[in-house]
Amino acid sequence: MAVIGVDLGGTKLALAVFSEDGRILRRHAVRLDGRTGAEVGGSITAETLALREACVREGTPVRGLGVAVPGIYRDGTGTVWAPNIPGWEDYPLRDELRSALGADLPLRIDSDRACCILGETWQGSARGSRNAAFVTVGTGIGAGILAEGRVLRGHGDAAGAIGWLALEGPYRPGYAPVGCFEYHASGPGLVRAVRERLSGGAASTVLGSKPAAEITTADVFAAAEAGDPVAVSALDDAVAFWGRAVANLVSLFNPERIVFGGGVFGPAARFLDRIQEEARRWAQPVSIRQVTITVTSLGADAGLYGAGWLALEAAGPT
Repeated sequence: MAVIGVDLGGTKLALAVFSEDGRILRRHAVRLDGRTGAEVGGSITAETLALREACVREGTPVRGLGVAVPGIYRDGTGTVWAPNIPGWEDYPLRDELRSALGADLPLRIDSDRACCILGETWQGSARGSRNAAFVTVGTGIGAGILAEGRVLRGHGDAAGAIGWLALEGPYRPGYAPVGCFEYHASGPGLVRAVRERLSGGAASTVLGSKPAAEITTADVFAAAEAGDPVAVSALDDAVAFWGRAVANLVSLFNPERIVFGGGVFGPAARFLDRIQEEARRWAQPVSIRQVTITVTSLGADAGLYGAGWLALEAAGPT
């Protein structure tokens, strides 16, 4: 049996054909190149159709389709809210896919954060876990949370928006669009922290020679590695935020594993011991001793593997 997993990002569409045991048999990726609205939906259907037809020509019929989307999937209506794709405030993705691919192809759609934890528990760093969380730290921060083997979605399908965790006071107006945690400890948050320090007169041995507007997240990590005090200070604060977030997840959900992923982890993986040390200070003491904190073993493919798992679930047993 083969199924197709599709992972829609803000700038790229990734597709893969999976075997029942989780092997990728074929994969393909296309850039969205500024596509918006129905153009993005059309790309998903066209690329999926082409991949399915290629499988059929090879004698490998496709029995299910799973799709990961970057935002909120509303299961009741089959629509998607994806803030980074213009025109996707309430996009009817499920109806469009069924119309193009046929109602006989089993289909499941879910958020990218849900798919990341499903991918990691299927083939990654949390394999076999029934209580786990995937924390993605990149341009934004979010979490896919698995409790007793089921993804937590919440009343409005928005569970896991942990960028809004209130981890610092007093409240700042800058928290309104992204949340407190994301404001301080996402990729852009690290850059913001460095710029704030530089504008306040902090002395930098590396970053001070570069225009503040040109500093990137990669620059922050490289400067910290070189001992730049501004970058080191910004990352020290981020470690504290990541540790407190872990403590809150551990205390709320008592997971077996917490997996970090996203573009920042990556280079931030070297701070895992410090993150765990910080979490121990804040977390419920029994639960924190029961959790393993790790980084993704699937990398940028975590959501794609999760989409493959959705497709297998949609297809059902052979």
